Amino acid sequence: MCRAQKQGVPTLSNVGVGWANNSVNAVIFRKNSLVTFRDTQFIAYYGQDSYVVVGKRRRGNDRWILKKTGLKGNVSDAHNTISIMADGAGFLHLSWDHHNNPLRYCRSDKPFSLNFNDAGPMTGALEEKVTYPEFLRLPDGDLLFLYRSGQSGQGNLVMNRYNLQTRQWTQVHSNLIDGEGKRNAYWQSFVDKSGTIHLSWVWRESPDVASNHDMCYARSRDGGKTWERSTGQKYALPITAKSAEYACHIPQNSELINQTSMYADANGVPFIASYWREPDSSIPQYHIVYKVGNAWKTLSCNFRKTAFSLSGAGTKRIPIARPQLVVKESAGQPSLLMIFRDEERGSKASAMLIPDLSKGIWKISDLTNESLGSWEPTYDTELWKEKGILSLFVQKVEQIDGEGKAQVPPTMVKVLQWKPF
Repeated sequence: MCRAQKQGVPTLSNVGVGWANNSVNAVIFRKNSLVTFRDTQFIAYYGQDSYVVVGKRRRGNDRWILKKTGLKGNVSDAHNTISIMADGAGFLHLSWDHHNNPLRYCRSDKPFSLNFNDAGPMTGALEEKVTYPEFLRLPDGDLLFLYRSGQSGQGNLVMNRYNLQTRQWTQVHSNLIDGEGKRNAYWQSFVDKSGTIHLSWVWRESPDVASNHDMCYARSRDGGKTWERSTGQKYALPITAKSAEYACHIPQNSELINQTSMYADANGVPFIASYWREPDSSIPQYHIVYKVGNAWKTLSCNFRKTAFSLSGAGTKRIPIARPQLVVKESAGQPSLLMIFRDEERGSKASAMLIPDLSKGIWKISDLTNESLGSWEPTYDTELWKEKGILSLFVQKVEQIDGEGKAQVPPTMVKVLQWKPF
């Protein structure tokens, strides 16, 4: 059934049953769980038997065409996510099942197909210890692929580029952000409408999440070849803790989370969403870090009432989700929308709308009626950029602290669509 997306009215469509014993299908660093190219939207997730399921639908249609692939993942580890992206010719690229292990990557056999060629390398370089695979689509249809090479506390950021014409990958950077063997960067990224690539990250000094600190920033205006600060000053590569631009100084042991989200508006202004605890408080709050003129600003959204502490290694069971952030220009002022989950609100999918950032006033509403357990939001970046439609991957999942598995039955994967502005 086809229907127009009405502004302000969220809709849910069922996709299929998926693995729910941890959060591997619903962690925030899936880039992407959903992606649209032209009039087709793709989805990927682990089914109840740990095999990758891919699907597609025509935009505006509730009926999904699904295919169970022969690709299997270690779903017991919530790091081992699936990431997809369609290139400018409609080929679907897929990477899955990584936590410090060799690259697993494949591409569809033809445009808009759910059948994949055999898994293989990209460039063959630095593909032995891969974690956090992430695709980005550039305006010319080429793709970028980002991942961590090495382990937590010691890894470096690698960047590859896919050429749409040659259908080949090349390595742009073997070590874009260098932990110098002492730390690693946990990043979030975004490509704006002009093609500028935005990166922000926190540093982690060890596998312990409590050692996260500070928020840094870099951008590239030439497809990732060269990088600069927000002022336009060129970076000497690789970027290190000493040379990085600091958008916000946040000390260790601040309950600062890693791998959240960022956005850049039509003018290329970066916005970063995260959460941490201020020194005079025991309660972690969501924060928006953004650039105004020559200065970085931070908006603290002090609506939370419950304290918690982050420490230790592995995937944590946390009472709130890492936030997703999107931005829309409205009468010259940016309007911000942050999607999150909080046990204080019954662990539903919730939305915080800031109609005018200059006033710093927000309104919060819930998008789902029932608890989503340990879900974190991921969305179709391309559909939002093209149509202003928020398409969220939604599934109730349960995460045990560390890398434990909950004993719950499979749950329905759904897609929530909403036109908030």
